Amino acid sequence: MNKAITDGLVLTPPPFANGLDVWSRGDGTPGTATYDGYASAAYVPADQDFSGCLEILKTENTQRLRYMGETPLLPGCYLQIKVRVKAISGNLPTVRIAAFAGGAGGAAVSGVSTQGPATTLTSYGDIVEVTAIVGTGERNGVDLSWGSDALYGHFGIDLTGANGGVLRIDDVQIEDVTSAFLRSMMDWVDVKDFGAIGDGTTDNTDAFEAADAAANGRGVLVSDGVFHLAGNVTIESRVRFQGTVTMPDDKYLALAQNFDFDHYAAAFGDEELAFRKAFQALLKQSSHDSLDLCGRSIGLRGPVDMQAAVPDVSTFTTRRVIRNGQLDAISNPAWDAGTATSSGTYSVSQPYRLSGVTNVANIEVGSLVSGNGVGREVYVTSKNVGAQTLTLSQQLYDAVGTQNYSFKRFRYMLDFSGFEKLSQFNIADVDLKADGLASCVMLPPAGLIWHLRDCFFNAPLDRAVTSIGLACQGMMIDRCQFISNEQAVVATARTSIGFNINANDAKIRDNRCIRMGAFAVVHGSGHMLLGNHWFHGDNLTGAPRVAGLILTKPSSKIVINGNYSDNNYIEWNNEHDALPNFSSELSFGALSIVGNIFTAIGATSSFRFIVVKPYGSGHFINGLNVSGNTFKVTNGNIDRVDKVDDSVAELNTSRFRNINWTGNTYHSINQWTQNPVMLSFSETSPAETWTCDFSEWLPFGGRARNVTDVTPVGALRSASNVKQFVTHYTDPEEGADGGAVDIIWGAAVKGKINVTARVDNPY
Repeated sequence: MNKAITDGLVLTPPPFANGLDVWSRGDGTPGTATYDGYASAAYVPADQDFSGCLEILKTENTQRLRYMGETPLLPGCYLQIKVRVKAISGNLPTVRIAAFAGGAGGAAVSGVSTQGPATTLTSYGDIVEVTAIVGTGERNGVDLSWGSDALYGHFGIDLTGANGGVLRIDDVQIEDVTSAFLRSMMDWVDVKDFGAIGDGTTDNTDAFEAADAAANGRGVLVSDGVFHLAGNVTIESRVRFQGTVTMPDDKYLALAQNFDFDHYAAAFGDEELAFRKAFQALLKQSSHDSLDLCGRSIGLRGPVDMQAAVPDVSTFTTRRVIRNGQLDAISNPAWDAGTATSSGTYSVSQPYRLSGVTNVANIEVGSLVSGNGVGREVYVTSKNVGAQTLTLSQQLYDAVGTQNYSFKRFRYMLDFSGFEKLSQFNIADVDLKADGLASCVMLPPAGLIWHLRDCFFNAPLDRAVTSIGLACQGMMIDRCQFISNEQAVVATARTSIGFNINANDAKIRDNRCIRMGAFAVVHGSGHMLLGNHWFHGDNLTGAPRVAGLILTKPSSKIVINGNYSDNNYIEWNNEHDALPNFSSELSFGALSIVGNIFTAIGATSSFRFIVVKPYGSGHFINGLNVSGNTFKVTNGNIDRVDKVDDSVAELNTSRFRNINWTGNTYHSINQWTQNPVMLSFSETSPAETWTCDFSEWLPFGGRARNVTDVTPVGALRSASNVKQFVTHYTDPEEGADGGAVDIIWGAAVKGKINVTARVDNPY
């Protein structure tokens, strides 16, 4: 590159023969004294060595000669100033190239060197050439590095040393030598050529932006050094890092053409910092919707506070994706859980609040709450230190009044709890390798449509995915693996949980969960769990099993279809209800469990696959479909597949409605469950009243509330064996538990009948 050629710039000053009125005795700026008519200087038209030259008698300690014209200095250009001199008589001086660095408005650029290397003359008549190279960048071979603020220069020489010597000076030559540093055939520009200084402290924001602007289709090279950027920087060109950059936490680096983790790792020289800064840029610039981790394994020495990486962003609702890599927890005390205890007061009038919390400042947002009357997976969503209140993710079922609570803050590899709201965020094809050191992902307090797909949650210490508020609204978890850190622990001792849901409309599809404490704790309604496989057994025989899927909203509108539930049960309760006794709300209902595989191996005979647990009195089932499932037990039998856990309260079986329990397959189940159920009954002695007991067949110990069909099988006969054609009526809900029905005939008869009864009213 040569701007004198390509852009027609005039760099070399006019010869002395044209007059000395443009040659300053000062710094070359307008108004300074010139050599025109100066008594100690004269133009010599003929010299045996110089065709024309300036002769000067040195009379000042620093005798200056500067061209008063403004020689332009363009970003990325390097100029060489050459002057030939010879001593004629008198004292021998020292000679150096010198200049004035001009900035905007004619002001001198401060803090830059304006003097080149000095050469002392040693003899008379010998020609000595002094040179210096000036440019915007600090590079090897550049004598005067002026940065991006310099726009032009007044160039010439200084004479120093003893006075009284006479010198002759040839015409000053200035030429573009940029090609010595950056040949035009290169497809990149170096930030150093635009004033960048890699000393770790100088602000290079302007230099980086200038290099990017000048690239014009070429790449940008960040050469060796540590370059501080004090402001936000967006590089639109391709960029390559040999050196590294530093930035304040609140400033971002956006690499428009190279937005991936590899380039951020090269830029910052630290994987964890690079991940934070890349995530920051993902939210701060709009040219990319996803951060590609490039298949890299990124070591995390502690939790990544995702909001702290973008401190000026509290709400973000545009789709963004982190994909294609591995995050690896590295052993460090930063993963240790935080704990706190405090007393607090709970009231059903404010069911999502604890008030009068004495130690509120020390309780972390995102802490798991435990105490009397607190259900599973209740978290601190927010806190108000001044008001001494905590906002909770769920209601408490039996905690009215003041009591002590414990708070435990798990540490998450990706912690989004600092955001107020974050929506449409995706994590795809990422292995979160927690290694029993950390939990994996904590969602923010609010948001919509999070999507976790094709991820591995590998050995989380406590939780894989935690929702502390309503960001789980519409959440999708697809084709993920939840791999327990507790596989060698017996099922009843495990504490880890795959995920929890507080809001509505989640889609949980084609996931696999291996021996965690529970696959999921699910509140809200409108969820679909499709094609998942969760198994929670251990190697014990005749052992108890735990709940793998916990549903905590009675009126759920949930579809559980095509799943494989292995060595665990589904628990349906209302533990997240501040008023757990039935009042006028919807009770247990709107749940479909269809086409699933239920398996248990070596379970105790008291084990059940589907358990309803009311946390208050008066509840009943209104709308339940259990059909087309396979229930299979190996290494032993179990008594039945369903039960009511009445350790807190019983179900009101007299109000069951709309229960369909049909078409299921049972293996090694002593007593099948059906509704409606058709049974055959025989009487060998004539009787007017036949008692038909359905209690063992009906779901959840329910009552035989309706008889929908009575059909004789063959003729009914009298005591004398004469065929009888008699009418009948039925009395349902007979027997001690209401599980029997009486068929009352118009006359005493014997024979066989098929009777169909229901545990519910169908409307």
